[in-house]
Amino acid sequence: MASKPSGCPCLATLVLFLVCSMASLQGAIAAGECGKTPISTAAVSLSPCLSAAGNAKAKVPPACCTKVGALIATAPKCLCAVLLSPLAKQAGINLGIAITIPKRCNIKKRPVGKKCGKYTVP
Repeated sequence: MASKPSGCPCLATLVLFLVCSMASLQGAIAAGECGKTPISTAAVSLSPCLSAAGNAKAKVPPACCTKVGALIATAPKCLCAVLLSPLAKQAGINLGIAITIPKRCNIKKRPVGKKCGKYTVP
């Protein structure tokens, strides 16, 4: 005689619901100023900007402008988060100069007037 499976389909549904809820909660927790990208990864992607971030008269490399433009388009608050991060401080980034890079790159849709620390995006 075959035995009937015990339990109810409600239990399986409840477990599935809990697993899905946990996965979506983890995604929400992981999403920050740079979305799901860690700030350190976003900072490393901006490495072409190092020379321009320390010298207001330095020409901004095209690779830097491309990276900054893409970052502003996808996660505008991420640029400020990167510039205020401990990693930027360790790299010797001058926030007052670095905040001018979007303007120096002639990025039209930059967040003009937005505060980043004690500086405002020009």
